[in-house]
Amino acid sequence: MPRFVLALWMALVGGLSALQPSVNARLADRVGGFLPSALVSFSVGTAALLVIVAASGRLPRLSGVGGAPWWELTGGLIGAVYVASTILVFPRLGTAAGMASVIAAQLVAGLLLDRVGAFGFERIPLGPARVVGVAFLILGAVLVLRRG
Repeated sequence: MPRFVLALWMALVGGLSALQPSVNARLADRVGGFLPSALVSFSVGTAALLVIVAASGRLPRLSGVGGAPWWELTGGLIGAVYVASTILVFPRLGTAAGMASVIAAQLVAGLLLDRVGAFGFERIPLGPARVVGVAFLILGAVLVLRRG
């Protein structure tokens, strides 16, 4: 699949991810707080994935889970921390400021992970353009965090 198609897809997903904290925060008012809302959100997502995976006929090889290193099993935990945190923080910080903080931190972490070729991925050097690009995004996050 061409890189630009993948980038467009992730742009769409990024736009949707801006909706998630607000939707989940509103749900929190109905279900009793940020942790119950995160649980409901993950349960709905899990149910959707079960249907999609079952319909695709590509059921997971559960025998492979036992041989996985512990860190390969932390994705759901990381997602739970992220979702619960956004439900708690975004209503207080604002969606744009919360997203700016998240995106800036993701890009810094992404640069470092690319640099070392973490998780067996291709090593991508830092390079001045990448560092300046992320620096501009951090500056943008700082500006978005300012109110007024």
